[in-house]
Amino acid sequence: MKNTSCCFTGHRDIPHEKIPAIKERLHEVLSSLIEQGFTDFYNGGAVGFDLLSAEAVLELKKSHPHIRLHLIIPCANQTVKWKKSEIERYERIKEAADEVKILSPFYFNGCMQIRNRYMVDASSVCVAYLERTTGGSADTVKYAKQKGAAVVII
Repeated sequence: MKNTSCCFTGHRDIPHEKIPAIKERLHEVLSSLIEQGFTDFYNGGAVGFDLLSAEAVLELKKSHPHIRLHLIIPCANQTVKWKKSEIERYERIKEAADEVKILSPFYFNGCMQIRNRYMVDASSVCVAYLERTTGGSADTVKYAKQKGAAVVII
């Protein structure tokens, strides 16, 4: 399954004016991956790029019902500090996902990194929205490259 699996990583904060271009690029990249035989898409369900990319997979699922969205949640209480609108969006995505896997009942230091490595280890491609060379998303891209996964920067 790894050869037909893709994961996502990206920043939580996306400038509003960049969202349309990111959505368009995501659609292009995901359509190409689906044409190449990718069927499984691993997503961390965080605010920002994760939710945006999960929605893109769900939109493409309408015309490609064989693809699967796997939400890999670092901790059951990850939404505790989120805005109501973000929680509602997250819950809609969770409901539509093919799989929801919660890795820990509670947040702990390092649970996000464990989630990111879980997704990379299950994938041969990592699609990333990366504007900085430091932080969790940059670390995930570095890990993906170390593991031999192809990295596509949005």
